[in-house]
Formats: sequence, C-alpha cells, structure tokens
Amino acid sequence: MNSPNITPNFSVFDPAALSQLSQQFSQAFNPQFLQQLSHIADPGMFLGFNPSAQNQSGAAGFGELGISLDPAVLEKLQAEYTQQLSALWKDMLAARIPAIADRRFSAAAWHGNPVYAFNAAAYLLNAHFLTAMVEALEAPPKIKRKIGFTVQQMIDAMAPSNFLATNPAAQQKIVETNGESLTKGIAQMIADMHKGRVSQTDESAFEVGKDVATTEGAVVFENELFQLIQYTPLTAKVYQRPLLIVPPCINKFYILDLQPQNSLVRYAVEQGHSVFLVSWRNADESLAQATWDQYVVDGAIRAIQAVQDISGQDKINTLGFCVGGTILSTALAKLAAEKNNPIASLTLLTAFLDFSDTGILDVYIDDMQIRMREQAIGQGGLMPGREFGSAFSSLRPNDLLWNYVESNYLKGEQPTPFDLLYWNADSTNLPGPMFCYYLRHMYLDNSLKDARLTVGGQKIDLGKIDAPAFIYASREDHIVPWASAYASVSLLNPKKPKQNRFVLGASGHIAGVINPPAKKKRSYWTNKAVAADADTWLAAAVEHPGSWWTEWAEFLSEHAGKQVAAPRKLGNTKYGIIEPAPGRYVKVRAE
Repeated sequence: MNSPNITPNFSVFDPAALSQLSQQFSQAFNPQFLQQLSHIADPGMFLGFNPSAQNQSGAAGFGELGISLDPAVLEKLQAEYTQQLSALWKDMLAARIPAIADRRFSAAAWHGNPVYAFNAAAYLLNAHFLTAMVEALEAPPKIKRKIGFTVQQMIDAMAPSNFLATNPAAQQKIVETNGESLTKGIAQMIADMHKGRVSQTDESAFEVGKDVATTEGAVVFENELFQLIQYTPLTAKVYQRPLLIVPPCINKFYILDLQPQNSLVRYAVEQGHSVFLVSWRNADESLAQATWDQYVVDGAIRAIQAVQDISGQDKINTLGFCVGGTILSTALAKLAAEKNNPIASLTLLTAFLDFSDTGILDVYIDDMQIRMREQAIGQGGLMPGREFGSAFSSLRPNDLLWNYVESNYLKGEQPTPFDLLYWNADSTNLPGPMFCYYLRHMYLDNSLKDARLTVGGQKIDLGKIDAPAFIYASREDHIVPWASAYASVSLLNPKKPKQNRFVLGASGHIAGVINPPAKKKRSYWTNKAVAADADTWLAAAVEHPGSWWTEWAEFLSEHAGKQVAAPRKLGNTKYGIIEPAPGRYVKVRAE
C-alpha cells in the first residue's frame, strides 16, 4: 500500500489546505486499511468462522441449523422500528434534538446540530433493532451466540463516531486546531499501518527492563522454551520455601512486574518470599514444532526442578496465571502420577481447569475451525501473536479499538502512556502444535477436567494434586468467567477441600489481578465455606474494600515454612547467573 504524501505542518487554516488534508485522509483511509482495522468484525479472524464462506461451500442454511424467527415477533419488531424512526424524522424536521444516552456521542458537537444528533439517534435505533432481532431468534445457544457476536461487531464498526464525515466533534477539532489535528491523525494512522495494529498507548514511553519489568534479579537457568528468573531479596530474612510463578505464554510475564508500585512480583519479594519466575520465549521458527507436552515437561516441570535444586527445598509454593495455571496444574498432575508431590501450595489466578463454560470466547471454538487450524499449523508453524491481540480486542471493540480510531486518527490525539496497554501490545507467538492441542483438548473437548489426557505417558488427573489451593477469579472477567474458575475448587485437593480458598475480585481479567493494596481500589469477596456452585458461594460471601493481595499473602505465608537468612547470592554452583533480569527472552518482539 502506498502511503500518502503528508505535509507535516499546516500552520494556516484555509479552504485549500483543508481540501488537501481531506484528500490525503481519504487516500490513506482506503478500503484496504479499513479492512485491516475492521477485520476483528469478522468472527473468523481467530479460528476461521466465516458465515459467507460457509454458505459458498454449501454449508447448512439457517433452517438446517435449527434457526428460526417467529413471523409475528418480526412483524412486531418492524412495527416498533417504523414508529420510532417516524418519531425521529418528526424531531429532525422540527429541529428538535433527540435524547442520546451513549458516551460515544456525549460531546456537545453531537447535540448542537439536529442533523448529527439525528444520525447518532438513527444509528442507535438501528443497533437496537438488530440486537432485538438476534434476541428473538430461536437457535441452539452456541449458534445464537455466534450470530449475536457477529452482529455486534458490525454494529460497533459502523458507528458514526468512527468516520470523519459523520463525526462533528472531530470536524470541530480540525477547525479549532487549524487543521493540525487532521495532520497528526493521518501521521498516526500511517504509523499504525506500518505496525499492523492500532496504537492504544504511547509505546515510546516504555522500555522493557528500564520502565517495566524492573524488579532486580537474574536469569539462573534457560532452555529453548524459557528463562528462569530469580529475584533479589528485599528483606533480611526470607521464607524457607520459595515461590515459583508460571505466567501465561500467550503474553509476556511482565504484566506481573509492570512498575514497582503495581508489581505483584515485587510485592511477593517485599513480603519475604524467594521468588522465581518463568519467562517464556517468544516462539519463532525454531519452536514451530513444539508441543503441549514440551511446555509441561521441558517448561513447568523443569522450572520446578531448578527451583528445588537452587533452594534446597523438596516442597515449594507455586502460582499459575491464566494459561500458565493450566500448564502448571497439568505438570503437577503428571508429577503426582509419578508419586512426586513437589509443592506446599498452588495458587491459580484467573485460570481454566474446567472448560465447560468459556464465555464469549466460545464464539471462536468449534470442531471445523479447529480442524482448519490443525491443517494449517498443527504439524508445524506459528500462531501469530497479533491474532491473539485482535481476538481479545474483538471482545470489547468499543473500548479496545474504535475509541482509539476516533481519538488517534480522527482527532489527532496522542495516546497517553499506560504501562498495562504497552504490555497488551507486546504480543507473543505460540507454536502451532502446542496451540492446536490446547484448543482441541481443553476448549473443545474439556479433557483436562475429566482425566482423559496423558502427558509423557502419564495420565493427567487433577484430583491427584495433594496441596492446598488458593484460587482467584475476577467478577467481570470476559476471558475466564469467574464461575468457571470457581469450578477448580472441587477439582483440586479433593481429599482436603476445606484447605482450598477461593477469592473473587472486582473488575476484569487483568485489572482485577493487578490491584496493589497501596492504591486502595476496588474490592473482593471471601467465603471460607466450600459451596456446591459459584452462585451459592457468592450469596454467602463477604465483600471487603481494597486488594485481594493481602488475602493471598496470608495464605502464602501459612505454607512458606520458617524464615531464614536471605541468600547473599542468586543461583548456586550448578545454576550460575546467565544475565540480569528481565533477561533477553522477554525483550524479543513478535512483530
């Protein structure tokens, strides 16, 4: 795609300059780039689900799929739509401003002109009508969810706030800035075209190891899959049993070590724990054949062994976050099958073990789409990290995509520095065989829950893990629904279920986890009783203001053993220091 020739500075606003800028904007904002921005609206982006492609290939029609819409219901919806649209027309002809209750249209410019107000109100009316039609469909739940998801993507993408010609607030800013906002918007858009994604933050404000991932430590072991970081003690004494953290391999580990004031890693070190952490390698062609078994055996189990060797402890504490928790639990079940129990406790943060309900991610999962992935990369290849980012953005497109299109491109506003969004943009690739195995056996077949998997020749039975578990979930999590995380309570440590502890935090998948006590934000719920289901547990739970980290620190200290003098050096004679933390693996970008 040829980039338009942008004149970088327009100090004088006049019709000729505006015309030139508008032409440049139109040239840059061509259909190819619109498709690039809007590809998340295609629900097949992640796993190939494409209704139009399916129809062309002769797939079943709506009737054959068990989808129907009662004609009487449709007629009622059409009548209501016609009535409301007529009322809008009357308001517009009478120059009355319709009420608009949507934050996308909250700027005064939307309400100061009946034409723009009508456009926004008509869009919202159409959106309401389309959503109502989906709700009225009679269809199998999974199919209905996919239809609803697809329709919502289309609705969000077509909002008038997303286009310069229909966004009065953006047009007003062009006038107020003498065209400078449009110039900046074009420049930022073209920069993002080269990146292949929409910028959510000022990425120039951060550098891994300098501004984020700054907790002091050293890499003391590495293989082709991961580096093991040991962190420098911050207390004169430390607990005897160390803590091993296994983060997700879908993202970089430093979500747990952003900056000192919001670093879970640093918090654990400050509490007197000897902390080790797995830094997964950003997969490249050399790992294109890597399997799930390798991530379990050569990843999690090898890390456990190294931490035992360095600390001299047979029992260690462990923590797994998101898919890192799934990998860690699989590893512990394999070791349990070998009569080896290396842990004193297990902490899981927003992690799936029971994949019965995967929430909105279910729209991306079915046998046909997984088979497509298996054919493409199942025997070798990479799952690009950018596709993960687009898939997760599609779950909340107005918050994670279209608001940035409006602010960055239409209004020319510079994204603000935000460490969490910088991390979010630092994507990671996964080996195709490992990723396809994870999709089929976990998301589709739910084989981990039912002990139908084997790893390294050993049957994986989560019930064999013999250690107290601390299980955390976020109440508004759209990646791991909290009720699904609660299901882990009954899967782990079944002989002593009362030793398990479940804590529910406010907010979502990431913001709920990264909630340091010092900020005194949000809240969390506790209930020491083990209930039959999540709703029963919540009904008797007690809400507490602040961070759940303090609850976890109390749990961890109970299983960390006595306190001893902090080690003067990291590693040991067998595991020497390779390089300072955060190591080079985390600095490799997928782009």
